Amino acid sequence: MVVTKTGATPPDPDLPSRGPTVRQKLELSALRVAVALARRAPLSWCTATGAALAWTIGPWLRQSRRALANLELAFPDRPPAERRRIMRAMWANMGRTFAETLVVERIVADPRRIELVDAEHWQAQFAEPGPTIACTLHMGSWELAIQPLNRFGRKPVGVYKPIANPLVDRWLAETRAPLFPGGLIAKGEDDDTRSGQRAARQLIDLARKGGSIGLVIDHVDRRGMPIPFLGRSARFTTAPAMIARHVGARLWVGRCVRIGKESRFRMEIREVAVPRTQDKTADVRALTTAIFVIFEEWIRDCPEQWMWWNTRFVSPETAPDLATATEGAAAHSEVRGQ
Repeated sequence: MVVTKTGATPPDPDLPSRGPTVRQKLELSALRVAVALARRAPLSWCTATGAALAWTIGPWLRQSRRALANLELAFPDRPPAERRRIMRAMWANMGRTFAETLVVERIVADPRRIELVDAEHWQAQFAEPGPTIACTLHMGSWELAIQPLNRFGRKPVGVYKPIANPLVDRWLAETRAPLFPGGLIAKGEDDDTRSGQRAARQLIDLARKGGSIGLVIDHVDRRGMPIPFLGRSARFTTAPAMIARHVGARLWVGRCVRIGKESRFRMEIREVAVPRTQDKTADVRALTTAIFVIFEEWIRDCPEQWMWWNTRFVSPETAPDLATATEGAAAHSEVRGQ
């Protein structure tokens, strides 16, 4: 489903029509109060408050157990105290990021807050016609990672998973509208095959017309392909690789890293060459692996800014051979635009 410029999501004809519940209305009211307060306060106060709350509450949540388990797998040589420090710093970054969501228009309105590395090079690259797919991960302020495409006039379309409260979901869509002037495409849960296929068809049609697509792809997809990652293997979507290979799109990966504790960021972009051999499956695996090789490099560089609870690793029995898969990625793809 494509969300309109106002953020109103067309009703799904396959679902019964139901009005919002009292709880959903209360949640929206609480959100509006929080937004009203945030918009009246200095930006630094908003982000500091969000960081303090998340730093205090986050370690007590169940997500922290998975975060620490993943940190132990990724950094077995680091002492437990260091891994716990990274986990709490992660929560502080999450708190700042969520607070910035309430006032994202203030950040977007000030281009000085986002420094793009090698901006002249990427301006020339984005000016070239043709479809583009931009992928990022839950690092720093991932919502802002799409800004270079907007800055250079690409008008990207985004993909998102609707949340349970349709009122809050509509508010989030309206808030994200300036980031995705091309609109938003909603996809269902991982096991919702029909919704996923519908979203995939829309993305392919968009790419064939020369459009730009923005995706956050480091969340686990139960229907995805096992990909080597952080010394283990996890299932991730192969949609960006499949679409890029199918329609001849260029594929970029980017990260928007926070500088210090303020709402200032450094944006880094790399282009990954899209392999097109006679073996479609091998090409898709190699390209997806190449993407996650870069993601892993970035995560190890700034572990405090990545969402560590978001990954579930597959069992060794179902994981591909890590050395073989990584060598295949190197053979099929090259990284450009360092």
